[in-house]
Amino acid sequence: MGQTLSGVGVLDKSVAVLEAVETATRAERACGLGELTESTGLPRATAHRLASALAAHGILARDDEGAFTLGARLIGLGHAAVGAWPVAEIARPILTDLCRRTGESVQLYVREGDQRVCLVSIESPHELRTIVAEGARLPLSVGSAGRLLAGYQPTEGWTASVEERAPGVASVSAPVRNAGGSIIAAIGISGPVGRLGVEPGAVFGDDVSRAGAAVERELLSRR
Repeated sequence: MGQTLSGVGVLDKSVAVLEAVETATRAERACGLGELTESTGLPRATAHRLASALAAHGILARDDEGAFTLGARLIGLGHAAVGAWPVAEIARPILTDLCRRTGESVQLYVREGDQRVCLVSIESPHELRTIVAEGARLPLSVGSAGRLLAGYQPTEGWTASVEERAPGVASVSAPVRNAGGSIIAAIGISGPVGRLGVEPGAVFGDDVSRAGAAVERELLSRR
């Protein structure tokens, strides 16, 4: 099981159960009790009790064989969450166009505590590509987007990283600022070093900076 975050044991264990089912769902399978127990490190009875309670609330569901899947209630919660982050709605078409023009995966991150959360992820059409799931949480300490959200102020309008977060992966990120000049999000391009090179900012820095500026303009126009 992942480390305790809130100090409320039953909540942390329930989130671990939910994350295990999410991981299985992304792999296009339901999560059986055996996998749930192995993934969370919880006793079998505890994992079953918590998963069943989440199913009773519609957060999880059961398939015909009794394995757990994500529940329909999460759809409504997801829509509500998107509404709480208007920058995601604004940025999505801009990021989609950025992916189309560059051919690389594009993400939008915001900061939550000591982590960055991916709100929008547009995958490259290349077979070899960076995949970051929407909702994924990554550390601020590695990667160009994490650096920006941790407070780094780029002098060139962007910052880049090579193999900081994962071997063979490079990224270029630009900030999205509010009207007061504070960084509220980061747009990043990420992909294999073989395509982005050891100086990815020279390749995509201007493209990412323009995308960040476009999101800023749209945010200001909607105030």
